Amino acid sequence: MAKFELTREYVTNIRKLIENKDEKETFELIQDLYPVDIAELFDELSIEEAKFIYLLVDDETAADVLTELEEDDRRRFLAALPSEVIAKRFIEKMDSDDAADVIGEMDDDRQQEVLSHIADVKSAGDIVDLLNYDEDSAGGLMAKEYIKVKESWSLSTCLRSMRRQGEEIDEVYYVYVVDNDGVLKGTLSLKRLLLSPVDKLVKDIYNHDAISVKTEVPAEEVSQIMEKYDLVALPVVDSIDRLVGRITIDDVVDRIRDEAEKDYQLASGITDDVESSDSVWMHTRARMPWLLIGMFGGILGSRVVGGFVGILDEHPQLSFFMGLIAAMGGNIGMQSSAIIVQSLASGNMGLETTWGKLLKELAIAFLNASVLAALIFTYNYLIGANIALTYTVSIAMFSVVIFASLFGTFIPLAMNRMKIDPAVATGPFVTTLNDIIGMFLYLTIGTLCFSIFG
Repeated sequence: MAKFELTREYVTNIRKLIENKDEKETFELIQDLYPVDIAELFDELSIEEAKFIYLLVDDETAADVLTELEEDDRRRFLAALPSEVIAKRFIEKMDSDDAADVIGEMDDDRQQEVLSHIADVKSAGDIVDLLNYDEDSAGGLMAKEYIKVKESWSLSTCLRSMRRQGEEIDEVYYVYVVDNDGVLKGTLSLKRLLLSPVDKLVKDIYNHDAISVKTEVPAEEVSQIMEKYDLVALPVVDSIDRLVGRITIDDVVDRIRDEAEKDYQLASGITDDVESSDSVWMHTRARMPWLLIGMFGGILGSRVVGGFVGILDEHPQLSFFMGLIAAMGGNIGMQSSAIIVQSLASGNMGLETTWGKLLKELAIAFLNASVLAALIFTYNYLIGANIALTYTVSIAMFSVVIFASLFGTFIPLAMNRMKIDPAVATGPFVTTLNDIIGMFLYLTIGTLCFSIFG
């Protein structure tokens, strides 16, 4: 099927059909769409229009569409539906992890109402279990749907059990092997299962080297493990190694995307998770804290410049390079902090300690600073600039690059140690401080150079 493209004409046509209650024509327009395409369409429709379409699709598709909606859109849509409809039409058709995510967005009273309408007590119990885990942990990411077999079974018994269990699972990535107490022992290859005699025992052919995580492992570490070992699914065990769930790659990709969006917004000086469709007030509230920091940083910077008004009055040519020094300090600091934040996020810091990382960044900064200082010295020399100004700009460039690199490296490392999201360090925080300190260094060096060289 060709890629779906949502156009204004398409939305207008859908709205006209809904307004005329034309179920047949509406269904023909949406029947070949993927759930994610229908979710994209819902962003353009009112709640009542969305409800009209929901009644036309089958329960499986309706459940998939619900999981694809943005959180705020999903919350508004569910608020307009009775608890029984949510339970029967959506929650009962979802995997346990998706169901737990949806119910977890509701208040406690609504959660109890929806759960009370789920006919399968075991499914309801699985959802309750998942709700008790931290959403940023392996337990919060995992699903309860998986196939497990006992190591003492024969392959014929194993196949019969797998057929029964497989009826409720969309994708089978691994078959997990457990002992009589439910402790994870390894995985069973489907190829070896198919090629081995049916009278063989599972314990004779399964793979004993299964990578797993505990329920309390942070979600960030889960994604790093799955990336490192190239896994499409990862079993989750409790404190005594009993198999309790599995995490699939699509759940990890969703989490990585959410974290990337969050880090990008923090780096841009936006403190809350906002969407383009959010209200003006929400956008203002998310942006204002860092704007205020930037404003007060600018005020402090103006005070720094004001303290050197005498040297600037006497040698106004110093002002020619103030913008350059400030910009270079901000750029260098952003580069250094971005590299560190990226390493921390991906778990690629390796064996380097904080001091080791600082020393490495110092070496890089020294090389960059030497090249930039030499270039700006050559430029000023060729245009015949005052010798004091030439030395001032070159020495200041070298100093600011060194300082900004170390500062941009140290701040995210320190924030990570204090359990603060280091992505904050790539935003206005580092830039503002580098501007202030860079300007102070430049004007201080200028005062010294002009007093020496005249």
